[in-house]
Amino acid sequence: MGGYLPSPPATAANHKRQLVRLDSNENPFGPSPKSVQAMRAALASAHVYPEDDCTPLRNKLAELHTVPPEQVLVTAGSTGMLALLCQTLLVPGLNAVTSERSFIVYAMAVHAAGAQLIEIPMLGDGFDLDAILQAINENTRLVFLANPNNPTGTLLDSAAIDRFLSEVPGHVVVVLDEAYYEFATDFAVRRKVEYSRSLSYLKQGASVVILRTFSKAHGLAGLRVGYGLGPAELLNFCMRMRSTFSVSSIAQAAAIAALEDENHVAHTVASNAEQTQVLGVGLSEMGFRVVPTWANFLYCDLGTEAGCIAAQLREKGISVRPLSGWGAATCVRVSTGTPEQNQLFLQAMRKVATPRG
Repeated sequence: MGGYLPSPPATAANHKRQLVRLDSNENPFGPSPKSVQAMRAALASAHVYPEDDCTPLRNKLAELHTVPPEQVLVTAGSTGMLALLCQTLLVPGLNAVTSERSFIVYAMAVHAAGAQLIEIPMLGDGFDLDAILQAINENTRLVFLANPNNPTGTLLDSAAIDRFLSEVPGHVVVVLDEAYYEFATDFAVRRKVEYSRSLSYLKQGASVVILRTFSKAHGLAGLRVGYGLGPAELLNFCMRMRSTFSVSSIAQAAAIAALEDENHVAHTVASNAEQTQVLGVGLSEMGFRVVPTWANFLYCDLGTEAGCIAAQLREKGISVRPLSGWGAATCVRVSTGTPEQNQLFLQAMRKVATPRG
């Protein structure tokens, strides 16, 4: 699958206006004003190394999730936690299991540790949990479940996770990647579905690690701050593998302030629920297949080579993510933007794309 391809440059080659970026699942409203204020205040101490254990943020997260601080590890984005887990638990000859068409960094982190990643074919647009269970063997140490999944936006409800965890062998750690937790929680309330009992599993002693991030709903993608919640002994081993001062003082200050601005997150998720509906209806009316989402993006099958459509959209100042690298050559992932950005995207799509069945 190769390395992760970054977004294209911020300005379209032949376009004077700034590129509308709907390709990386960022928060279109930016960070909380409280986070911006906290970052500015922290700049005065930029000559001082950051708190290595992120103790104030770690304690705040522990209080929020009602777990001991020893069960929280703050990292440079949730991808930093993924890397630490792979470095700690994997070596050549061992393997991890996940679904195909899932978060691209799983393969990168596993292969960096010299281990094998077993990717199970999807069942429709979602995970085949039974097949994932069958793929686990004596050399498996990790299972990755992105929930909601990136890039398909699909969800495993709490009952499905319950059944899965009850059958996972004891030598395997299950990583519940909840990067889009805030969006999924909002959708679950609206749709009357029970989404996540991940913290309950952890408190009951299950071998799970929960991943969360400040990059999505909190709008801090550029600062690289996330965290893992897991068994204290495992996180202690992971801590020994991490780089010193890996989370900047600016990022720590911004994250603490972000946790205190519930209104910013509430506005973000409410707009997302409304605008994913707008995008979904708009694309469906054009004849494209759109998978119902539980995150802040839509997975859309164009029925034709998606890279060509994405290139034409870029020429019109819109950037979306073609998914040929995920084995879905006719599909794109479209992040939810502001209402204005979403209308620009739909207008551009009407001009460049014709569905083919």
